[in-house]
Amino acid sequence: MSSAEVRPNRFRLVPMRPRDPEESGRAASSLELFFDLVFVIAVSIAATTLHETVTAGRLGEGLATYLMIFFAIWWAWMNFTWFATSFDTDDWLYRVLTIVQMGGVLILAAGIAPAFSDKDFTFIVSGYVLMRVIMIVQWLRAAKAAPEQRAATIAYACGIGLAQVLWLLWLLIDAPVAQAAAFIVLVGLELSIPIFAESRGTTPWHPEHITDRYGCFTIIVLGESLLASANAVFGALSDVVDLIPLISLGVLSLIVTAAMWWIYFWPPHHRAISGLRGSIKYGYGHYFIFAAAGAFSAGVGIEVDSQLGRSALDPVLATFTVSVPIAVFVLGVWLLAIRANAGGAVNAIVPTASVLVLLDPIIPVPTFLTTFFMVIIVITLIVFSPKATDGASPAEAAAG
Repeated sequence: MSSAEVRPNRFRLVPMRPRDPEESGRAASSLELFFDLVFVIAVSIAATTLHETVTAGRLGEGLATYLMIFFAIWWAWMNFTWFATSFDTDDWLYRVLTIVQMGGVLILAAGIAPAFSDKDFTFIVSGYVLMRVIMIVQWLRAAKAAPEQRAATIAYACGIGLAQVLWLLWLLIDAPVAQAAAFIVLVGLELSIPIFAESRGTTPWHPEHITDRYGCFTIIVLGESLLASANAVFGALSDVVDLIPLISLGVLSLIVTAAMWWIYFWPPHHRAISGLRGSIKYGYGHYFIFAAAGAFSAGVGIEVDSQLGRSALDPVLATFTVSVPIAVFVLGVWLLAIRANAGGAVNAIVPTASVLVLLDPIIPVPTFLTTFFMVIIVITLIVFSPKATDGASPAEAAAG
């Protein structure tokens, strides 16, 4: 039974009962898409600040801070997404609490620049904790209306509550090494909460809905990469005499982004989350896919600055800031969704070509080799279709 079939009470609230995991035609709701928009702001600011930090020559520091911040962005988004697939009621209270979470994202976004420049994570942790406290309220509401999932929902609420107290205490740590070690421990705690809670009683998830949500967020992040890349190229056009290298970089960035979209949406993602282990692998693995997509836009900006002589970063390293995120993105999609749904040809070409993009710095034309190998992957995916559920597709069989 879907939540839409449950009658609201006198407060016009719908009991937060589990959604039907086999509900037909379920896709991302307008509220979920609206929710995603504020995360685009956070991802955009994180990528832009990464670009500025790396251009200033602080590659290691910038990358470490970016990965820390992106964990907060990704984990808050993912927890809401998986909760929504199980208990979304779309009543007025659910909507209000979701909008408050959006405010938490904006607070987090406001703290990104101070985190990069001064290692001040106060705003980031404050926004993150606000989002997570709202999730505690949602889980407790679900516990009241879903007795069969009560053990799991209470475990979620308690685990999240404990983690937020520890995050606030984390702000009091001054020593960088101790702070980094404590961060890793707290990330491990956060990642363990769903595993522990689901062992107490499985909450239902809708495979097509979940993968639709991940697909929507991927499109949004890739769109942000297109925008950031275009802004970096357009903003530099008036500062150079020879426009050909800059225009070439812009064209190649468009081709690469389109190839990333093509690669991501080639396999049937919903097959990857048929069980708890597969769901955990799929959900957690997307941290690297999303972070890489966001870092790609920063890499294009870094490459533009390098061409203009504005960067303190070595030109070879500047090129790697473009090719490495692409390689991570493609390998991540291959491991999570393509590999199990492809035949031998695809499973040989996709990972090999994704690694070969790292050869890009050996030639003087930025991103040319990356674009070449990405096109090779797309051609491969055009020639071969994903496997049927019980074996190879006709195209794969004919090629074999």
